[in-house]
Amino acid sequence: MTTTDLPAVRPGIGAWWRLTVSEAKIVARDTAGLVIPLGMPVLIMVMTSLGVTAEDRADSAGAFGGMSVLEGYVMPLTLTMVLALIGVVNMPSFLATYRRTGVLRRLSATPAHPMMVLVAQVLVSIAQSAVGIAFAVGTAVVAFDTELPADPLATLGTILLTAAAMYAIGMIVAAISPTPNSSVAIGLVAFFAIMALGGGFGSRDALPERLAEIGGYLPFGAGIDVIGATWTGAALDGDQLLALAATAAVGAVVGIRLFRWQ
Repeated sequence: MTTTDLPAVRPGIGAWWRLTVSEAKIVARDTAGLVIPLGMPVLIMVMTSLGVTAEDRADSAGAFGGMSVLEGYVMPLTLTMVLALIGVVNMPSFLATYRRTGVLRRLSATPAHPMMVLVAQVLVSIAQSAVGIAFAVGTAVVAFDTELPADPLATLGTILLTAAAMYAIGMIVAAISPTPNSSVAIGLVAFFAIMALGGGFGSRDALPERLAEIGGYLPFGAGIDVIGATWTGAALDGDQLLALAATAAVGAVVGIRLFRWQ
């Protein structure tokens, strides 16, 4: 039998699981990468909520299906920020670090596939996002008497769809970033760009009409709107859901195609 006749070795479930656990341990040891995506959005939420008076909450109830501005805007903004920081900034920096230090090059000599590394990072990021979201929601409910979502399952669905779009952008950032510093730089630029256009620094109504329209279909703006809609029981915008799904699908394909081991 020649070497060309040898069957290809395919990593099993155990290999995927061990790689994911390894990724989780690495993320847990990175204090800045762990604390900032979880702590900063909650800090901004607390600062914003402290400025919302009882009168403001009552006045805004009519615009958010009987809920206040905290449920209709502040909470969706906070959760979207958690997903964006982890997906667009945090996750790519780890992959770029692996490429720079030669970890990916050594993996390329094994039966491992780039998809394994990407999937492991996405799974760990989802777990980190779940912790961040639970922390934010718990803080809002306990400290500011924020109401829970009107439709929890629909809210969970929009959170997952928004996360998928953010991670897809992060996969592209990871694929094109040769170094950890460039990954952080590109990720931060992308994060602040979609945040500014999506209403992260104030209502999109303050933006020029064309920019506001574009921002509503970018992951940050669409994420705020669809999460806020399900949280308050309002009608969802189908075009925004489609935009998030398209971003997730296209970003994942482009990220995988552009991904390089070194």
